[in-house]
Amino acid sequence: MSENTDTQDESKRGLRKSRVGVVVSDKMDKTIVVAVVRRVPHPRFRKIIKVTSKFYAHDEKGEAAVGDRVRITEMRPISKTKCWRLDEVLSH
Repeated sequence: MSENTDTQDESKRGLRKSRVGVVVSDKMDKTIVVAVVRRVPHPRFRKIIKVTSKFYAHDEKGEAAVGDRVRITEMRPISKTKCWRLDEVLSH
């Protein structure tokens, strides 16, 4: 029954992206920086390379620390750079 309500909520507000990454900074108040690594082929040489993207995420309770593996979810913009929120801490 809860799955049905979750899908209805998502269909109302659209699909939200989620990413899994590692916290690289928690020095700001209620904000963490999460590095997400993607493996993509090089455009010309087709060798698999790692591309890192950094996302600013809202951490209301301050539960994530540097080095934690976390899941973040897209949301409405909170500030100029912050439009992701901490969903859960996967491992410490």
